[in-house]
Amino acid sequence: MDNNRPYWNMEIEPLLNTAGMAEIQLQKLKKMLGRLKANAPFYAGIFSQSGLDPEKLSGFDEFRDKIGLFDKAKLRDLVMESGGDFIRALDKIMPISVDELDYIATTTGTTGIPTPYPMTLNDINNVWGEVMTRGSWRAGIRPADRILYCFALSMVIAGIPSMIGMQKLGSTMIPVGAEAKSERILLMQALFKGTVYVGTPSLAEYLIEQAPKFLNKTAGELGFKALICGGEPGAGIPEVKAKLETAYKSRLFDAGAGFGFSCDHEKYQGMHWLGDDLCYYELVDPETKAPVPMENGARGEAVFTSLEGDGWIMLRQSMGDIHQVFTEPCPCGRTGFRYKVIGRSDDMLKVKGVMVYPSHIKGVINEFVPGVTGELRIILDEKPPRVVPPLKIRVEHAAGVAGEQLETLEKNITAAMSKRLKISPKILWAEAGSLERSHYKGQVFEKTYEQKK
Repeated sequence: MDNNRPYWNMEIEPLLNTAGMAEIQLQKLKKMLGRLKANAPFYAGIFSQSGLDPEKLSGFDEFRDKIGLFDKAKLRDLVMESGGDFIRALDKIMPISVDELDYIATTTGTTGIPTPYPMTLNDINNVWGEVMTRGSWRAGIRPADRILYCFALSMVIAGIPSMIGMQKLGSTMIPVGAEAKSERILLMQALFKGTVYVGTPSLAEYLIEQAPKFLNKTAGELGFKALICGGEPGAGIPEVKAKLETAYKSRLFDAGAGFGFSCDHEKYQGMHWLGDDLCYYELVDPETKAPVPMENGARGEAVFTSLEGDGWIMLRQSMGDIHQVFTEPCPCGRTGFRYKVIGRSDDMLKVKGVMVYPSHIKGVINEFVPGVTGELRIILDEKPPRVVPPLKIRVEHAAGVAGEQLETLEKNITAAMSKRLKISPKILWAEAGSLERSHYKGQVFEKTYEQKK
């Protein structure tokens, strides 16, 4: 194996985002639709009603016209139609029997019913794991590396399934998991000297604070050459990226929200879509659900359709993420169109008609480190998306910052929010270290309206 080759998969990756790949995708789509027609009653019914014949499918335009989106609401309806039996519901939307599954993972379910990821070893190794391996290879990770795996291992998709899939690369896994908490995570790193951190960006931020307490070391002395982060916004926010790379003295890579992985270009270019041969990607208008052309700079709700796999099958499925795509060549020289996560549709806030996402707010707040720690909570007195102005943001200031310094910080933060986001928030200060840290996904909202019920 040539460790200096540019891609993990030298047969497929050079073809990403090319006309040749489009033909491969269409043939794979026909095959997948044929499997679903034969074995998945839910989709067989949809094909019959819409008049879609997998063998005679003319192209992706016909596919989009005849197949509607599948989202959490439709999953919820399907479960209810199945008598509340999740297993029965899964059996209706997979091209294999539930008895053939090896794992069932889910999303965290922070916004409602967890989205299931029923998976066979083929799904883990040759679909999801293949993407993780392609991205890790581009990030310079090699079989000789040791990976401190810090995503929660409690059967969320980023946990055990992703770790098993990533091991395809041949690196040594150190499966400490977010459940172990910061002291144990840092102890494992001190003992086994991981060269790569894999976990959420919020946990990576928290370890910056904890490393001096437990190891008497700075984050930069922990020995990581790369940080691979996902599961939440952060790695793709320039200000957070700068904070983490400076603290750890290593490169930060963003992964997730689809089959994506950021490149090693110094400036964040978004995530390269690495799964053209595994999953068909499209954009739709978040409100009308009409197709959005895949043009450079286009924005829309990301929709996925599986081209390979057994249990984990998506058919025009939306996870609620809003993406911006870039189809022009990346300065890094690697293949694959790119996308940036703008936010989640269910996290969007409207302040006087202005749409704002938590990631935008976090980006502005992190401009003011070290005067602030970077921790914040967006206070919602009413159910979103509408916010009666001013938007209230609880911001944790750094230790020792007080008096006139706080007044100046507040003015500067408010001015920056007004200039960049077109909102004028009310800043509520929190003492250093007072906002609860998370080993899982970082907390963003403080929903006071739920306490009024």
